[in-house]
Amino acid sequence: MFVARRALPRRTLLKGAGAAVGLPLLDAMTPALTAQEATPAAPAALRRLGFVYMPMGCDPSRWTPEGGTPGGEALGALPPSLEPLEAVRDRVSVVGNLELRKAYPGTHATSNAAFLSAAEAKRTESSDYRLGTTVDQIAARHLGTDTKLPSLELAMDLMSMVGQCDNGYACVYQNNLSWASPTDPLPAEAHPRLVFESLFGEGGTPEQRRAALRRRGSLLDSVVGEFKRLGAELGAGDRERVAGYLDAVREVERRVHRAEAAAAEGDLPDLDRPTGVPASYAEHARLMFDLQLLALRGDATRVITFQLARETSNRTYVEAGVTDPHHPLTHHGNDPAKVAKVAQINRFHVGLFAEFLEKLAAVPEAGGSLLDHVLYLYGSGMGDPNVHDHTDLPVLVAGGAAGNHAGGRHVRFAEPTPLANLHLTLLHEVGVPAESFGDSQGTVAGLLGDAA
Repeated sequence: MFVARRALPRRTLLKGAGAAVGLPLLDAMTPALTAQEATPAAPAALRRLGFVYMPMGCDPSRWTPEGGTPGGEALGALPPSLEPLEAVRDRVSVVGNLELRKAYPGTHATSNAAFLSAAEAKRTESSDYRLGTTVDQIAARHLGTDTKLPSLELAMDLMSMVGQCDNGYACVYQNNLSWASPTDPLPAEAHPRLVFESLFGEGGTPEQRRAALRRRGSLLDSVVGEFKRLGAELGAGDRERVAGYLDAVREVERRVHRAEAAAAEGDLPDLDRPTGVPASYAEHARLMFDLQLLALRGDATRVITFQLARETSNRTYVEAGVTDPHHPLTHHGNDPAKVAKVAQINRFHVGLFAEFLEKLAAVPEAGGSLLDHVLYLYGSGMGDPNVHDHTDLPVLVAGGAAGNHAGGRHVRFAEPTPLANLHLTLLHEVGVPAESFGDSQGTVAGLLGDAA
């Protein structure tokens, strides 16, 4: 490892036997970043972009705040489904009356497929599928050139569906949020152990990575000596920051081991559940969010997608007080009891996202917090699931994008507006040059940093 006297390189790694751990942004790196602030490369050093997909729309009456204007106004009282965001409301914006015209004729497959592509999915049940390059991959081409992983694709569903999944559409459209090209979907990983190893392990096939894990107790044990050598070059604040980051890595590692042990020893009802996946949906989701936090802190990647569940999922959310399968509930026929349960699921998912945002806000970075520098889009490709529409989508934007995004805003368009406008705005806010995306007609001015 080489440590420059004037500035520590941003991509400095702690290297050990079969392991490499990226470092958080340190004061010792600031001189190098400061020198780059006037150049086009600066946004990539600080800004990150994430997308979280919530399946099957929402109950609009419990999601939509009062008011809202096309130019944006201060976010008022949070409605029931968004109340978990109260602690970070100043970093969150609600954007209403967005639509996905290319998602019609109104299916679950096209909801998922169009969400990040704003493209029309070719109707096919075979392997001649075609969609469009997704916005995360446009960002990854600019933000991911210097990171270990150009992008990270995550999900909560462990098994990929095959064959026909929805009204003549191949399952690939529901399995994958991210597409590197119109014909190249990027599979998402739902197993925390494999995600952890992809971020910090020595690579190889899943079988090789599992074998390597059995050969070593903790990946951090092999980089302790490197950390001690690095410590001599750092100030007290940086040493404390690195120690805290490595503690967080070890805590996630410990939780993965604990989940593995519980899965191996327990009598789980899901016999197909791979070793190492928490039995609780909430704990699994929290672990996947924590892995995202580590990936962002360690600069392992700057672009992330995360699918909370697939469209048509029949998962039950007992932890949220809902024992009915999700998908049938969304076809509620305006039954008040069923609508209320859909809203409970919405609130549960938002609550997990809110916990993640609070953790980002607690991580100091470059004179602010990690939340100040990331930008996350949370939402669904379906509006009212009872009628399978793709208008007035439930959408949130969270983070600061290094000063380029104004939080605490409520933007609501008078007429249905392409979701692609928001995607184009996000690209601009993280410093990715793009004149258009999908069917975009411009950017969302009410979210820009000077709008507050």
